[in-house]
Amino acid sequence: MAKLIVIGFCVVLLAAAAMSISPSSIDLPSGYWSLEQSRPIIEKTQTIRLAPDVSQLTAGERRAVDQLLEVGAIFQRLYELQRHSQALSAFQSLTQLDRQSGSSAATQNLLALYRLNQGPIATTLDNKRAPFLPVDPVTPGKNMYGPGTTKQLIESYLAAHPEDRDSIMNARTLVRRINPINLRQDEETLRKYPVLDTLHPGFRRKLEALLAASGTPVRAHADAKADRFQRATQSIGFYGVPYSIAYADDLIKAHSLLNDAADALQSDDEEFAGYLRNRSRDLLSNDYESGDAAWVTGHFKHLNAQIGSYETYDDELFGVKTFFAFSLLSTRQQETTALRQAMKGMQALEDSLPYDHHKRIREDIPVGVYDVMADFGQARGGNTATILPNESLLARRYGRTILLRANIMREPNIFEGTQRTWEAAIVADQKSDLTADGNFYRTLWHEVGHYLGVDRTRDGRDLDDALQDDANTLEEMKADLVSLFVAEALLRQGYYTPEQIRSVYASGILRVLQNNKPRRDQPYNTMQLMQWNYFLEHGLLSFEAGRLRIHYDKYHDVVGRMLRQTLAVQYDGARSGAEAFIDQYAKWDDNLHGVVAQNIRAQQRYRFRLFKYAALGE
Repeated sequence: MAKLIVIGFCVVLLAAAAMSISPSSIDLPSGYWSLEQSRPIIEKTQTIRLAPDVSQLTAGERRAVDQLLEVGAIFQRLYELQRHSQALSAFQSLTQLDRQSGSSAATQNLLALYRLNQGPIATTLDNKRAPFLPVDPVTPGKNMYGPGTTKQLIESYLAAHPEDRDSIMNARTLVRRINPINLRQDEETLRKYPVLDTLHPGFRRKLEALLAASGTPVRAHADAKADRFQRATQSIGFYGVPYSIAYADDLIKAHSLLNDAADALQSDDEEFAGYLRNRSRDLLSNDYESGDAAWVTGHFKHLNAQIGSYETYDDELFGVKTFFAFSLLSTRQQETTALRQAMKGMQALEDSLPYDHHKRIREDIPVGVYDVMADFGQARGGNTATILPNESLLARRYGRTILLRANIMREPNIFEGTQRTWEAAIVADQKSDLTADGNFYRTLWHEVGHYLGVDRTRDGRDLDDALQDDANTLEEMKADLVSLFVAEALLRQGYYTPEQIRSVYASGILRVLQNNKPRRDQPYNTMQLMQWNYFLEHGLLSFEAGRLRIHYDKYHDVVGRMLRQTLAVQYDGARSGAEAFIDQYAKWDDNLHGVVAQNIRAQQRYRFRLFKYAALGE
C-alpha cells in the first residue's frame, strides 16, 4: 500500500492561562461573565498555532492569498451573525470594554471565549450552552428564521402555503417575517445592486406583490397602515431571501476579492483562478453548480480553498440551513498523488455495503492532503477533513472532493490529548492499539463513507429534506460505520497491514467515547453515543471494572449490522423511523457511560482547542 508521510508544520502550544494577561480583575457590567466564571474554561483550553511551510507559493499565489484571507474574514463575520443576531454588536461592545479596562484578565478571557465559541454563547464544562455576554439565549435555528419563530409556526404557514416551501426550506435562504420593513429592505437591496435583481428574476415581483397585499405603496415609507399590517402578519407570514440578497454588502465585496485573487494567480494556476471566478458568481446567484463543478473536477497546483455555505449542523430547527465556512489550504502534492493512486476500486466497496439499492459511483474521487493556512466560520475549530458538495444532484453530476487537513490530523499535541482519553477508557492490555495512523485512515474513509451508500430515499427525496434535523445524525453515523466496515476488504487488498486495521478499529472506538452526556442537538455526539450503545449491546464492547474492552473478532459483523439498519432508515426516509432509531440507542447510563466519562475528564488536561494561524499574523 502507499505510505503517507506527513511532516513539515509548526505548532506552538501556548498555556491557556496566558490569555489572562492582566494581574488584576475588575467589576464588569451586568451580563458579562466574571473572571471566576470564565477561568475554568480558559484553563481547559489548548491554544494551537498552525504555521505550515508555504515557501513553494509563487509571487502571484502570495498576492492571491492576501485577497482570499479577506474573503475569509467576511465569512467569519457572516457565520457569527448567522449564529446569533447580537453577536457582532456584542463583540464590538466587548472590545470597547476591554480597551476601557486596560485589557484586564476578565475581558481578555471573554475575548478568548468569543473566539473559541465564535460568538457570545459558550459551551460549558458540563456541555451546556450559556451566554457569557449580555445577549439573548441561543435558540434552535440560530439567527436563520427570525426572532420568536418556532418550528410549529413555520410548519403551519407552509401547510397553508405549500407553494412557498421550496423557498423557505432552501439551504441558502434566510427566512424573514412578512412585513413592510423587511420587504422594503430587500427591495432596496435590489435597487442598490441591479446585478442581484438580474440574477434573481421574479424576486422583485414577489416583494412587490407582498407589499401590495399590505395595502402599502411599493415605494412608500413606513406609515400607520404599514405598522398595522406588520403587527397583523408578524406571526403568520414568512418568505425566503437568498443569501446573496440577505447578505448583499458582504457578498458583493467577497465577489470582488475573489476576482482579484483570480487575476493575481491567473498565469500561475489557471484552473484555480477559474474556480475562484465561478465561485464569485455563485455567491451572487445563490446557485453553486458552476463553482462546485470547477472545484471538484479541477487540478490545482499549490492552493485549494473551501468557499461557501454547505453544512447544516448549526440549524437545530429544521436541519436545512447552511452556514458560511472558508478554508485556505496549501497542497501536499506528493502525498496527494500517492493517496489518489492508492484509492482504486471504489465501486466494489459500494457494492459490498449491506443494502440492496446500490448506485453507480465515480471511481476517481478527488482527494487531497493539505495543510491549513487559515480556517474561518463553520470550518474553524480543528476540522480534520471534509467531503463536499453535499447536494446529491451535483454530487451525481460531478462527484465530490475530499480535503484532508494533515497539519491538524497529525498534530502531535492533539494526538497526545486523544491518547489520554483513550488510555482513561480502555483496558490496560489494549492501550497500545491506537496510533495516529489509525485516526488518519479512519477519518479518510469516514469522508469516503459520505460518498458511498444511500443518498436518496426510496421515493426519491434528498435525505436532508426527508429526515430534516435527524439527517445529519444518521449521515455522520453512516460515514463512521462505512469507514469501519470496508476496513476488512481493504486489508484483503493489501491497503492495510494487520497492525493498521487494528489501529483503525481502535480509532473507531475512540470516536464513540464521550466525556459528557450529549445534547440531542449535537449530531456528532449523538451518533457517537448510539454506536457506543449498539457496540455494547451486540458484544463488540464490554464494560470491565470501569473500563471498556474491544472484542475485535466481532468487529466487522457488529458494524455491518448497525450499518445495515442505518442505511435502511435512510432509504425508508420516514422521520418516525429515524426518531425511533435514535431514541433507542441515544441513551445515557450514569453507571456506565458516566463512569467512563468521569475517567476521561480526570485524565484530560484540555477540553477545548483554540486555533491560531500564522497566515493571519497570529
